Amino acid sequence: MKYMMKLNAKYFEYMKNGTKEIEIRLNDDKRKNLKVGDEIIFQKEPELKEELYTKVEMLFIKKSFEDIIMNLDVKQYADQKETRENFLNDLYKFYTKEQENKYGVVAIKVRKV
Repeated sequence: MKYMMKLNAKYFEYMKNGTKEIEIRLNDDKRKNLKVGDEIIFQKEPELKEELYTKVEMLFIKKSFEDIIMNLDVKQYADQKETRENFLNDLYKFYTKEQENKYGVVAIKVRKV
């Protein structure tokens, strides 16, 4: 299956440069359908003109964003210059605590193709 997902420009560049291999999202209805081997095309926000083609290698499902990021090295989901606290703050710019509690979260490990 193929999916399209928009990605913040900063995190898009991290993935493009190979410093980010895990995308963390709500485990909402769209993400619950993801399976290992699926393809995700990430589109760079805001223009959505640049794309990265990836394949899902692994899925990690947890109850909260903090549960996931505390069990990963920051270099896997951002860049070594980022902090866990800044990353968590960025996540809460996109998602609410209510959404997090309702859906849980998923870490999607991808590789570029």
